[in-house]
Amino acid sequence: MPGELAVDESLSTSSDVINSGDSDSGVLAAVFHDARRGIEFCRFPRPEVQVGETLVRIHCCTLCGSDLHTISGRRTERSPSILGHEILGVVEDVSDAPVLDLQGNAIRRGDRVTWAICVSCRECDRCQAGLPQKCRELRKYGHALAEGRFALSGGLAEAVLLRSNTAIIKVPVGLPDLVACPANCATATVMAAFNAIGSVEGKRVLLLGAGLLGLTAAAVAQTRGAAAITASDPLTERVRLAEKFGADGKIDCSEFDVVMDFSGSVDAIEAAVKVAGVGAKIVLVGAVMKCDDIRLNPEQVIRKCWQIFGIHNYAPVDLMDAICFLRDHHHTYPFADLVSEEFPLQEIDKAIRYADAKRPIRVAVRPETCDERN
Repeated sequence: MPGELAVDESLSTSSDVINSGDSDSGVLAAVFHDARRGIEFCRFPRPEVQVGETLVRIHCCTLCGSDLHTISGRRTERSPSILGHEILGVVEDVSDAPVLDLQGNAIRRGDRVTWAICVSCRECDRCQAGLPQKCRELRKYGHALAEGRFALSGGLAEAVLLRSNTAIIKVPVGLPDLVACPANCATATVMAAFNAIGSVEGKRVLLLGAGLLGLTAAAVAQTRGAAAITASDPLTERVRLAEKFGADGKIDCSEFDVVMDFSGSVDAIEAAVKVAGVGAKIVLVGAVMKCDDIRLNPEQVIRKCWQIFGIHNYAPVDLMDAICFLRDHHHTYPFADLVSEEFPLQEIDKAIRYADAKRPIRVAVRPETCDERN
């Protein structure tokens, strides 16, 4: 899931190895092995869809911080794997049995779609309790072994095979690839956080971290009527950027009604808790890797009637809300400017090194060309 840190200097990639078939057959994919061996190109057989499945030709994949953490070795994933989960593509093949999107419409060849990172069984106790994102049989795109029928499960490839039960949504006409691509990660995660806490109308909101998550949260908070929105980030240029997404700059608030952490910084969380007011809602999103404990006084929690929310992954409804939010507001906020550069899939090593050196909000990888397709 999302993070906002750059790749370490120990990064190692290799994009000059082609195997598993000749260059004119199969599906090309960039396969990650480990931080020392890096990434190698391989070709996989093009899968035939079975009941409930969908084959999508990838148009665009943006690199999330968690992808960069994995490549650098800061985060451990099963490997070999095809990374990349912020994906958008066009349906190339779909099973004869109807596959429906989140709005109940049939998925057809040629539809431009995105989908939830997590695939749930819909039947276990967690799914039935309204936590499909924590399903006991959970499968995740961009986080799986590149083996078997579902080897093509990540965005750094020419195609991906979607499992049955995948929450798919059609991308509205007019919503650019580069805006829609992170919807099924950063945007949906932010919507999950806001959906958990309810209304922020008239509230004073403090946002820790002004990467894509924090910037999106600022825009959502403004559209939902927050009275004041303060973004905090160690990079001053990101704080200034947050003002373009609805943050108010320096706000003289001694207390906040909502504190949302997207940074994962223990020090930042501890400092922010000190300015949480009576009845405040504290939302923790960013600490998705191992970190130190925070100091939290139980008496304060009780006497100030705080509510603390942990958000990890998201439910399908949050993805739908994310696409609707971007459809309605992408002209108001400069989401399109947050992807600094585009690279062809064959230059994935350059994309990673650019992300390491420049620390942009996002870079995009496309299997064919770097040209916008819509």
